[in-house]
Amino acid sequence: MPIIQSKFKPAWWLRSGHAQTLWPKLFRLKPKMEMAWQRVELIDGDFIDLVWSGPKEGRTVLLLHGLEGNINSPYILGLMHELELRGYRSCLMHFRGCSGEPNRLSESYHSGKTADPQQILWYLKEHMDIDLYAAIGVSLGGNVLLKWLGEQGCASSLKRAAVMSVPFSLGHAAERMNRGFSRFYQWHLIRSLQKGYKNKFARIPSPLSVDVDGLDSFRLFDDQVTAPLNGFKGADDYYTQVSSRQFIPDICVPTLILHAVDDPFMFPYSVPHEDELPENVWLELVEHGGHAGFISGVMPGQEKYWGEQRLVEWIDSV
Repeated sequence: MPIIQSKFKPAWWLRSGHAQTLWPKLFRLKPKMEMAWQRVELIDGDFIDLVWSGPKEGRTVLLLHGLEGNINSPYILGLMHELELRGYRSCLMHFRGCSGEPNRLSESYHSGKTADPQQILWYLKEHMDIDLYAAIGVSLGGNVLLKWLGEQGCASSLKRAAVMSVPFSLGHAAERMNRGFSRFYQWHLIRSLQKGYKNKFARIPSPLSVDVDGLDSFRLFDDQVTAPLNGFKGADDYYTQVSSRQFIPDICVPTLILHAVDDPFMFPYSVPHEDELPENVWLELVEHGGHAGFISGVMPGQEKYWGEQRLVEWIDSV
């Protein structure tokens, strides 16, 4: 069956979606790993920073982080650690401007910018003789990955893919994030986006005339910044064109979608229905996993990050 009723059991002290979402950010310890940075110059004059970890002889898995994420995101470090334990080599692709230095062009990264991972795939093949084995995306990175897989269809060279906590419908996500306690996450992320905008356009002229400090919701920010910077007519046009749900039926690569019903970034009805899933795409639903949480365990200090283990287990399965 394309929909898997998960056997995941949340930690007893993390029974709510908010608790599952916030715990890793507040209490998770970072694993110790050796990492190597690499800058890739893009054909449009911009750059993307990669971070490598794991054995060089291992199969390579591309990682795509979430909104305003980077190498320090707990789920990215967790995935890299899990991949290394199973003998894989991981390659984190920072989206433009997310690696600690503003990107050079006025355009920004966004939820549908699939040309960048495609260019990295090509670069690794042509310049480093590396064939990507699989890809894993979380949150915004999961939306990008599902859209990319759908666009490529059966022409994709990837063998496996997995995503977690994907905002399948960006319009739904923008609405959900403007309600209740989810406005806290929106406030935190919007502040980061505003800071990134100011840092970049302190170095280069901005094509926009906008006071980003007044844009206090995702819909406003996407309508007046993300959309015009990246060639969309507005927030609705952007959401319509890049939301990943519509691309899922065209995916050929065996793909696992891990999602929690209580994800505070999404509505339960935003999840794809069974008839939208092709035969090689599986949706695993969890009742209480939050956003990029999926934490189990018997007591605090001994928690297990089941979600990352599940994604890597899927990548490693035959």
